[in-house]
Amino acid sequence: MVYYLSSCAYCVQSIFSLKDTPEPWQLGFQDAASPVMEEIIFFHDQIMFILIIIITIVFWMIARVLTTKRYNKYLFEGTLIEIIWTLIPAGVLVFIAFPSLKLLYLMDEVIDPALTIKAIGHQWYWSYEYSDYGPETIEFDSYMVPTSDLNNGDLRLLEVDNRLIVPIQTQVRVLVTGADVLHSFAVPSLSVKIDAVPGRLNHTSFFVKRPGIFYGQCSEICGANHSFMPIVVEAVSLEKYINWVATQSQEA
Repeated sequence: MVYYLSSCAYCVQSIFSLKDTPEPWQLGFQDAASPVMEEIIFFHDQIMFILIIIITIVFWMIARVLTTKRYNKYLFEGTLIEIIWTLIPAGVLVFIAFPSLKLLYLMDEVIDPALTIKAIGHQWYWSYEYSDYGPETIEFDSYMVPTSDLNNGDLRLLEVDNRLIVPIQTQVRVLVTGADVLHSFAVPSLSVKIDAVPGRLNHTSFFVKRPGIFYGQCSEICGANHSFMPIVVEAVSLEKYINWVATQSQEA
């Protein structure tokens, strides 16, 4: 009985808890933690709804053509039907294009960042620099935790020894570059994916709405250990972030 109740409680928690980590056989998105990611998921659902309607109509028409012996010449050779099946797809594409362009603009916009972090991709780890706090730059490397060193509850191939700490409800800008070969800084829950190119400084930004631990990985094949350079972003309250900065500054 106790085991049954525990299983039910775990199922309920799994259903209603936020999914900030990838799961086995996952088909959908991870839960959004930024406004842009919320818009991306909404746009995806909207497109899927339109796609299901179009597929249903097309398959219905195919089934009707294959199962009926009647032939309507105006359905295949009429000028009106040509106009209709040209204008309707054009209207659907225009309907899709406007929110798509809006999303592209939002993803590229950097709105007065309160914090700037530099992320540098190496073979095969990430290093981070916080340079907004005077002459003492906070910098550290972030390596994947080996499977043999994982604790209970840790995620294999996703945990790191030093997490990227950011405050919630704050506009964060990330400057991304590579030290050796091409890498890609990607965190799905924050709608972040940008290439790390040696000799070039790319930038992106995000706004974390809630506390949490968000996982990502290098998304550009960069060598033998490409799959062993995860990214972990921990979003904390502003008070905890200030305490973390003070601790790091003292250690530096």
